[in-house]
Amino acid sequence: MMELFVMEYMTALGMTMVMLFLDSRYSRRRTVLIGCGAIALVMALVAVLYREAGADVTLHMYTLVAHVPSLLLSFFLSRFCGWRLVFQLLSAVLFCTLIQHGAGLVYYLSGGYFWVLVLAYVVLSAVVIWFLIRFLRPLFLQALLELRRGWWLMCLVLALYYVILVYLIPGYVGNEWSSTVVKPAISLMMVGVYSILMLLFSRVRNEAEARHSAQITALQLSALRSRMKAVNVSEDIIRMERHDLRHRLQVVAELVAREDRSEALAFLEAAQKRLDEQKTIRWCRPPVLDAVFASYFDQARNQGIPVEAKIALSDAFPVDEGEMAIVLANALENAIHANLALPRERRDIRCKMMETPSVMLEISNPCVGGISFDKNGLPVAQQEGHGLGVQSILAFCKKYGAVCQFGLTNGRFRLRLVL
Repeated sequence: MMELFVMEYMTALGMTMVMLFLDSRYSRRRTVLIGCGAIALVMALVAVLYREAGADVTLHMYTLVAHVPSLLLSFFLSRFCGWRLVFQLLSAVLFCTLIQHGAGLVYYLSGGYFWVLVLAYVVLSAVVIWFLIRFLRPLFLQALLELRRGWWLMCLVLALYYVILVYLIPGYVGNEWSSTVVKPAISLMMVGVYSILMLLFSRVRNEAEARHSAQITALQLSALRSRMKAVNVSEDIIRMERHDLRHRLQVVAELVAREDRSEALAFLEAAQKRLDEQKTIRWCRPPVLDAVFASYFDQARNQGIPVEAKIALSDAFPVDEGEMAIVLANALENAIHANLALPRERRDIRCKMMETPSVMLEISNPCVGGISFDKNGLPVAQQEGHGLGVQSILAFCKKYGAVCQFGLTNGRFRLRLVL
């Protein structure tokens, strides 16, 4: 019965680890319910096979009985697909094997006490799960987003390790001396290989963070330069208006002397209107966000796109101003591109943003043709290479716990974000 205990425990633990590696497309509650149901079914299948065919047959058919359902479960739940999911499964298999070999070695050295085996499984499982949640899972999820190639090669290495342990080296760790020595030794070598992969993932994450920081810095510099240019232009015009002021005063004085008050007032009103047109608009208090609004609103107006904006933000913005600027830049850039496909009389952008009672953002624009949404309510990119802006917005929402919604009503595409 010890073999059945080990198989059932490894089944539950392994499928739990597969769930920990997943970036599920469903809610946490639904994911947990589906995962628990799948674990119960697979454990029941393992128990039936063990009772009918014995331990050796169950071990050799374990891939078909447990690993294939786990992989299908991953394909059903995960946002990703392909070799990345296979790597997730094989990683869970590797960590389960390490726990099994460690517990079997402790069991063998203790003289074969079953309670020692159970205690070793519990302690090692707790340590490994803590390591996965605390360190490996964030690193792994970042690598899933950034690393596009090489997954099949990493899967090949892990698959060879599994085949060698299960099919080429007979026996169980904790029962025979040869298996108790050889299998953990191979597992230790595999730990070294996997550590190299983790270094690769860490480098990928560091490069992604560096690119993100560079993107934020570049956006800030671009927006601030655009803002400074607008301010300088306004200052030059005001300087010219000040220089011409005495001439205008002479004209007004002459009109008043002639008692032509209506012409004098019209002349002053025209001068005031010219000054108001050159006045620099400050959209909000946070300087980087103000610069982004000014830059993209100016781009829209220069391309014949009217902008209706209502923005109310104080100095103390609750999250990193640069990261929020990336969200705004992506959303406004998408709105501008959507408007350019429309005739001028149909173009416009509406932007609302406030921070009371919480930060709320809504950007809407008319769009041409239909927009497709996936099962999660996200717009589907129509062309290869598009859709990166949406992914950037989703990454921001995930980092700060924001709620983001995309929709299409009455021919207008809307982005709503609540932080």
